[in-house]
Amino acid sequence: MGRDATRAAILDAAIALLHEGGARAMTTRAVAERAGVQAPTIYRLFGDKGGLAEAVAEAAMEAYVATKGTPDETAPSPVDALRAAWRRHIDFGLAHPELYELISRPGIREHAPATARGIEVLAGLVRAIAVAGQLVVGERRAIEMLHTAGNGAVLTLLGQRPDDRDPGLPDAMLDAVLAAVTGQPSTAGDVRGLPDPGRLSVAERALLDEWLARGTTARS
Repeated sequence: MGRDATRAAILDAAIALLHEGGARAMTTRAVAERAGVQAPTIYRLFGDKGGLAEAVAEAAMEAYVATKGTPDETAPSPVDALRAAWRRHIDFGLAHPELYELISRPGIREHAPATARGIEVLAGLVRAIAVAGQLVVGERRAIEMLHTAGNGAVLTLLGQRPDDRDPGLPDAMLDAVLAAVTGQPSTAGDVRGLPDPGRLSVAERALLDEWLARGTTARS
């Protein structure tokens, strides 16, 4: 088996172990046994376990960026295109928790080439919003806010039990960030997400009415 084939077999073994048991299962010995190679082969090709982890993260991010970089040509506006990319990001993180947590580790996230390409995709989406005249902050600030919010939303949900997760959190966070970078009112306060008015006290109902009145004024 040639060098490239051996390297691919090791990466495949490492990714399989990561999916099965998380980062702790991805030991050098376990990877070597799964790939059918000797441990020194891993050190020769990747340097050490850290180098292997970086290579696994890079392979995962390459696959992710390949899907993230596909523009949604059916989106009616640049903001809608960003929303579609945001949803793909959230879905990827929740579907691949072990990989996402690995690629989010400090030291791996900053140095992986695919990270830069992912940022370029986000920058293109933000640039389209700016060209449409909908951005009220600098493009760099908008990119950093969206990038931070996206990572934070996924890691927050992954840190919770599935039954305890708020499925509306990612969209509410995106709405809040979009309100900040575009100057448009957030839709996170849609009345469909509010408590049943019948269960509110008189004081709470009065406060709710005041909030709704302010929201209506802001949108008019």
